[in-house]
Amino acid sequence: MTEPFGARLRRAMDERGPLCVGIDPHASLLAEWGLNDDVAGLERFSRTVVEAVAGRVAVLKPQSAFFERFGSRGVAVLEESVREARAAGALVVMDAKRGDIGSTMAAYAESFLHKDAPLFSDALTVSPYLGYGSLRPAVDLARESGAGLFVLALTSNQEGAEVQHAVRDDGRSVGATMLAHLAAENAGEEPLGSFGAVVGATLGDLSAYDLGVNGPLLAPGIGAQGATPADLPRVFGAAVRNVVPSASRGVLRHGPDVGALRTAADRFAEEIRTAVTGS
Repeated sequence: MTEPFGARLRRAMDERGPLCVGIDPHASLLAEWGLNDDVAGLERFSRTVVEAVAGRVAVLKPQSAFFERFGSRGVAVLEESVREARAAGALVVMDAKRGDIGSTMAAYAESFLHKDAPLFSDALTVSPYLGYGSLRPAVDLARESGAGLFVLALTSNQEGAEVQHAVRDDGRSVGATMLAHLAAENAGEEPLGSFGAVVGATLGDLSAYDLGVNGPLLAPGIGAQGATPADLPRVFGAAVRNVVPSASRGVLRHGPDVGALRTAADRFAEEIRTAVTGS
């Protein structure tokens, strides 16, 4: 039986630090690297990021949309990037934000969470806004495959508030409800549950929310979006040890030089370690 994602992630975070580096090959970043906005540029970009950091960071997070925009050849590059990153020891979180109902959700889950799928990843980002129960096919397959999920709960984009901060009849916000579902999903799991939340690092004081879901908190926003490693204890409080801070442009802008990418990732990882441990 495959070791659960939560256990593998806890070990990777303890050994390598909790940093997640995004692989976001959007057109402007390809141009900054001196690459063409085509499949060849995409492949060069992705291979360089994997070569630079997959052997030293806990998590790599490719954004599938930036590969999908090139069609089947772009998806083929994504498949290879996932394989190479995992072979180098990084856990791969596929940032695809899938969400639907019934057989469609099951098909999304099979695309990324079935062990024999070309895009099999250690975890997948998902949207619960057709109801948390709509994610059940993904939850069940993740458990079977030893994979995990990151559920959008409290995102940092301004538009998210109209849904995530909406208050239900029971007085609890929708975002808080998602966190409660995840806490139930992870109950009793050691050393860490496999079902986490996406919670923006730029949101400021989150003390009104119970972030103790016994699972990882994927925290985008470090670097270019304005949050810093020093902000993490203030934002996440007692849950900070389970935070997986995600940096994309803050690392990627140092490419295409492999050494510069590694230096940037190492610097973020050390700053995060210092912020989380206080030493």
